[in-house]
Amino acid sequence: MTIQPQQPKKRSKKKIWKKVTLTLLTCIILLLGSGFAYEWLASRNAEQKYQPPGKLVDAGGYKLHINKLGQGSPTIILESGSGETSLSWRDIPEKLSEFATVVSYDRAGYAWSEKAPTARTGENIVRELHTALEREGIDGPYLLVGHSLGGMYARLFADTYRDEVAGMVLIDARPEDDERETKPILAAEKFAGNPPASVLQVLKLSGAMRIFQDVLLDGLVAKEDRGQFINVISKPSYFKAKEQEGNLAHTTEDAIRGQDLGSLPVRVLSRGIPQDYAGFGFSESAGKKLEDIWQKGQRKMLDLSTDSKQTVATHSGHMIIHDEPDLVIQTIRSLLTQLQSPSPQ
Repeated sequence: MTIQPQQPKKRSKKKIWKKVTLTLLTCIILLLGSGFAYEWLASRNAEQKYQPPGKLVDAGGYKLHINKLGQGSPTIILESGSGETSLSWRDIPEKLSEFATVVSYDRAGYAWSEKAPTARTGENIVRELHTALEREGIDGPYLLVGHSLGGMYARLFADTYRDEVAGMVLIDARPEDDERETKPILAAEKFAGNPPASVLQVLKLSGAMRIFQDVLLDGLVAKEDRGQFINVISKPSYFKAKEQEGNLAHTTEDAIRGQDLGSLPVRVLSRGIPQDYAGFGFSESAGKKLEDIWQKGQRKMLDLSTDSKQTVATHSGHMIIHDEPDLVIQTIRSLLTQLQSPSPQ
């Protein structure tokens, strides 16, 4: 009788592990594929549900979404902060439209606006907005309202088109020396900054951002705004445009540093509640330094004009437009009334 030699157990185990690995890889690929397919389908359906409230206007090589409400002069132009869109103003434009023409819009790559072929410098952003306003027949004089980073763009717009600007409201606007004064502190704290746009794009395209929005967007996007953020705002072009705006913000700081707007009426509306720097991983001492720099920059903006006033929103953090919208409306209306009143002879 011939005895057959037994196969080594190692070879049998190796085959099993190969099958397990292949099965796991297949499951992962199917799962990822399902996520991308789910997101594609959901995004297509959202395009039908979330139609742009305004118009797409040629800004010179691409189209900006501009939403115009009301009538009367001067025209109020709302410039949103970093990562914020026309939707961020909620019902502020509608309430202001009872008293004047109000324009809210989405910068290139944001929400309903197309992505731009030009770099996201303040110079390009301001010029392209002005081009769109001209082509849509929305003439000055303009009352510029800028929140956060949008405040720097509003200031640059006032510099570039001085004869067309009647007044300006800066809502917790980014100061002109912010980057160069905070850079050493951020470096010492080893602050990594925001995740790369490429990572955020994958999270969106894979469906992960939609499925896990309550976790991934917690503390970043208000719960009531997440539907709009997922379905309208968070397109791949948005993350790239936002990242580039942030990387090039220092060029806008350089352009407006030492600005003198003469007697142009300027109203500065600043937060009264400090930023939660600890939530971003900063030490207590670093957080205090960063807040001091910001508040010093708010006070410095009073030097922009001989007709400048500061109001502190005592119940607001950085998002004053959400925390105290009535105060925002009151501040704009007060300046609007001043601009609409006949000059004393």
